[in-house]
Amino acid sequence: MDSAANAPHLSRTRPAAIALWLQIIAAMVIAMVVIGGITRLTESGLSITQWQPITGVIPPLTHAQWEHEFALYQATPQYRNLAGPAGMDLAGFRFIFFWEWSHRLLGRLIGLVFALPLVWFWARNAIPKGYKPRLLALLALGGLQGVFGWYMVRSGLHGDRIAVSHFWLSIHLLTALFTLGGLVWTALDLRRLARIARTRPARWTRAATLAAPILAIQLMLGAWVAGLNAGHASDSWPLMQDRFVPQFNDSQGLFHAMTHDPFLIHFEHRWWAWAVVVALVWFARRVRPLDRAASVAIHIALGTQILLGISVILLDVPLWLAAAHQLVGALVVVAFTWGAHVLGRRPG
Repeated sequence: MDSAANAPHLSRTRPAAIALWLQIIAAMVIAMVVIGGITRLTESGLSITQWQPITGVIPPLTHAQWEHEFALYQATPQYRNLAGPAGMDLAGFRFIFFWEWSHRLLGRLIGLVFALPLVWFWARNAIPKGYKPRLLALLALGGLQGVFGWYMVRSGLHGDRIAVSHFWLSIHLLTALFTLGGLVWTALDLRRLARIARTRPARWTRAATLAAPILAIQLMLGAWVAGLNAGHASDSWPLMQDRFVPQFNDSQGLFHAMTHDPFLIHFEHRWWAWAVVVALVWFARRVRPLDRAASVAIHIALGTQILLGISVILLDVPLWLAAAHQLVGALVVVAFTWGAHVLGRRPG
């Protein structure tokens, strides 16, 4: 009797469709990460000095509007101390404005692509039992990401800063990548539910707990490198300044240097990468007996990322290569999430 009564409800749930929707959003988040990286590398992040979630969708359309936006940017420390002395004109401003505007526009689109289908799935009772809180949490993370993004921008609009805080930049990036992992994990749970009725969600395992912080530290260091333009600290590998450990400013103590000095942070990022290699190769070996494809994906993404990182250094941070490095970093997170999900799968 109970089974018959529940059958109509079960038939209305759409785990496969929701999984596909989440995968589309995950792809959009990856694009957002790449455009965010380009925005930082082109020093574009401070070109829009106001947070206007609704009206900011429309860019300047007239010459007068462009002049107004340029005047707002000219009041920033970045323009006074960097872009202005370098001779930036309105055409140059329009270039950096494009990247920041595109980054914010994509963020708004992601919000809509998440929120509107969520309402539809909810109204149609298409969301399987237990997944509504998780989907709401992912939506909230997206909103929080926007708030963190504005705090990041605001950090570069005052005082004598010529760039955003690298700490806020890392918070902004790590929140995006955590959201990406949550999207991928939930999509994998739902894809499995679509194949195996009543299967339980995967659990987080001890192996994932050991490997994830090592990867997260490297992602944070990468954000610090970008925020401090520390990629330009050296164009040689494996040595820096013909030394293993470069010269750095420790006048305010070693901890301050480890978190603020571009040369030392560059050093940390390039060598912590090998801790990530050890951790993820070990992790992938645990995944391999259960899902060879996931293990191979981790190895390919990790190996590609290492080669890109070295190439970025040797070629002095060309924009296209640095953007590719950002892209593959996000794919490493996707591959790791896939592997962690494989390890955490439970019988139905």
